[in-house]
Amino acid sequence: METIQACTLCPRACGANRTEQTGFCGGGRRVRLARAALHTWEEPCISGTRGSGAVFFSGCPLRCCFCQNHSISIDNFGAEITTSRLADIFLELQEQGAHNINLVSATQYIPWVVRALDQVRHRLTIPVVYNTGGYEKPETIRTLTDYVDIYLPDCKYKDSSLSARYSAAPDYFAWASAAIIEMYRQTGPVKTGADGLLQKGVMIRHLVLPGCRKDSIAVLEWIAEQFPAGTVLLSLMSQYTPNRIAALYPELNRRIFTAEYRTVLQSAEDLGLSGYMQQRSSAKQEYTPDFHLQGVYQAAL
Repeated sequence: METIQACTLCPRACGANRTEQTGFCGGGRRVRLARAALHTWEEPCISGTRGSGAVFFSGCPLRCCFCQNHSISIDNFGAEITTSRLADIFLELQEQGAHNINLVSATQYIPWVVRALDQVRHRLTIPVVYNTGGYEKPETIRTLTDYVDIYLPDCKYKDSSLSARYSAAPDYFAWASAAIIEMYRQTGPVKTGADGLLQKGVMIRHLVLPGCRKDSIAVLEWIAEQFPAGTVLLSLMSQYTPNRIAALYPELNRRIFTAEYRTVLQSAEDLGLSGYMQQRSSAKQEYTPDFHLQGVYQAAL
């Protein structure tokens, strides 16, 4: 476990000896999970009819003030498990009918995830999704080559002043853009099955924030310039809702205006980006699941 004795898995490169302490992300020497269950509120090509097998990892390299999952990403709620238990969870979700295994915010546990996937090789037959906030090192993402089928990264900002203020990461776009390019290098253009479910490729998520439509458009322009038309999917989201932390930022203490979102949506259409464009009124509380360690422990026989 040399990797975690001076941890540099994420762009923070905090150097923590995670055998003795937690890193900036909250990660320690063992995998920490908050939930492992079927999840039906991802994009239709991920959730399908039966749900995505979402494994929510505790902790996060980012500090997004608006995070909907702040209880696990910032407060680090969860329970420690062994790598063998993680492997079993993957198989249990497959047995429950999951369309895929959805690794949610797993950056700080990538070495453990790789070992768990090695343990279930040839038994896990559904795609693996890597669901991330985008603040990744390309060299870390390279270790997932041949392990991940679908990448689901955020591209939250292009403006470093926004990423510094809202996520404590002034270098966010430099890292996220390079990581997304590496993700695309691994998967190539998106591929879907006959059922419409995504089997391989990259889908880039972007959440429109209040007052930030110009930066949203800049992100969309980068996507359109970087990737040939139709080779990646866009998931444009309007579900921003102020939380207890975002309320400390007056400019974020409101929902986005319909006119703001329509401007960004029109830009996506003008740029020829395809994918999923969330309706302004579609955000629901169910998008944020309850975290009570569902599926984390082995069920009693």
